[in-house]
Amino acid sequence: MILIDSNVPMYIVGASHPNKVEAQRLLEKAIMDRQRLVTDAEVLQEILHRYTSINRRDTIQPAFDILLALVDAVLAVDQETVVEAKQIVLGYPQLSARDAVHLAVMQQHGIDRILSFDTGFDGLAGITRIT
Repeated sequence: MILIDSNVPMYIVGASHPNKVEAQRLLEKAIMDRQRLVTDAEVLQEILHRYTSINRRDTIQPAFDILLALVDAVLAVDQETVVEAKQIVLGYPQLSARDAVHLAVMQQHGIDRILSFDTGFDGLAGITRIT
């Protein structure tokens, strides 16, 4: 199982960027390899936040559409997740709060791979960032 981070669908629907083609390639490979793809509710919130903050509300729906078409499940972020994320962020200063939430979700669901362009996941024990 692979967790998809918010930067993947945002690169796909966004403007030209060096990671756009790579995001498409990585997703195509995961699909061809019949990997189970999931995301978490924080990823949807990140898409909302990013496109609202840059006044690109027209891009929210396409980003949601592509992400929800790709994943088998959207995993919940609840109180237990956030409490675990707090412990993670206190122990790993290189991680953002959002990345700590993703890592907490991954730990709760036994997920050890993440499709992300965020290097903050590099070097975390038991986690492989797919690049």
